[in-house]
Amino acid sequence: MNPLLLIQICFKSILRNRMRSLLTSLGIIIGVGSVIIMVSLGEGSQKQIEAQIEAMGTNLLMVSGARVMMRPGQQITRSTRQITQSDAKKIKTESSYAAAVSGMSQRSFTVSGAAGSASVMVAGVGEDYPTIRGYELDSGTFFTDADGTERNRLAVLGPTTAETLFGTSADVIGQQFRIDSHIFTVIGVLKSKGSSGNGDDQDDLIMVPLETMLTRLTNSKNLQMIAISVVDKAYMSAAAAEITAIMREAHNISANGTDDFSIMNSADMLEMATSTSQSLTILLAAIAGVSLLVGGIGIMNIMLVSVTERTREIGIRMSVGARKRDILFQFLSESIILSLMGGLIGIGMAFLVCRVMSAMNIATSINPLIVTIAAAFAALVGIVFGYYPARKAAGLYPIDALRYE
Repeated sequence: MNPLLLIQICFKSILRNRMRSLLTSLGIIIGVGSVIIMVSLGEGSQKQIEAQIEAMGTNLLMVSGARVMMRPGQQITRSTRQITQSDAKKIKTESSYAAAVSGMSQRSFTVSGAAGSASVMVAGVGEDYPTIRGYELDSGTFFTDADGTERNRLAVLGPTTAETLFGTSADVIGQQFRIDSHIFTVIGVLKSKGSSGNGDDQDDLIMVPLETMLTRLTNSKNLQMIAISVVDKAYMSAAAAEITAIMREAHNISANGTDDFSIMNSADMLEMATSTSQSLTILLAAIAGVSLLVGGIGIMNIMLVSVTERTREIGIRMSVGARKRDILFQFLSESIILSLMGGLIGIGMAFLVCRVMSAMNIATSINPLIVTIAAAFAALVGIVFGYYPARKAAGLYPIDALRYE
């Protein structure tokens, strides 16, 4: 049979029952659309997580205290060994792989300025911290370690915090505000970093000298973390091993002793987050893919009904010279066209939904390969589930088909 004639006959048959054809394709529409949307959501969140971790620094190591087992007598207890500034200074002095080192301590405080007050995260950091984390100044300067040694009450604000305290993020250098009962002077405003993936505003923060934070605000000697920027990503493993040795020496841990600290590697965090996100994306796509199978069953059901309804038509075609393979190709083509039409509508629906979600600040990323695979799978569903009805139609005897009422 002429391919163009075959397609023309198939479309006439499909359009003869438009509503039934649409409902038949509905399972494929939902299936294809769901797969693309789920994968787009997964890949969008994966890229967002990767961007957040990379914003922290791809060559970043973070040292923090770890919970260790204590055995006083027969009783087993757990305690967290604290890390201190002396640990940070030892790493900075002795590590050959560290390009920059900064201790960090942070806590939420109530702060108030000329235009208002709010609860804001205040981070006590060293002068290397902006380099380690990739912060840049929009105006002003950053404090130095000397400011920390002198316990100077200086602060660098995020743009959101500056607007909260003073009504603007411009022309606030030299302005004063309170952190609890302490008066601080603004010496710099950071460039905007926007919101993180979990909705937190990365611009709503205050940085103060680390020593000032520990002595004036928290009255503590302990750090929450030591951030280290390694000279090159190629030396991450070597740097982690070296810092482990330095920390064990600083904490007088014996050769058989357990580390009372932990070292987090941003590259490992990125790999773990990517792996988790990919697994979740595959799971979501598999769940959505079930609707494709349901759609295939719907196509098979309708095609079987169509064969029954058109038995006399099949008999007439056979009596005027149509071969079995012509009948087979006709019904198989109808099934494939129905499935492909559903796939195309599903792709359009997925693009529309993803655009709406993007407008709602929900991260999505449509992968052209996934769109192609979804369309190909829709056609495959049409072939697999349309073959049996097509074969049944082709297997009818002309005389029996002509007698059918």
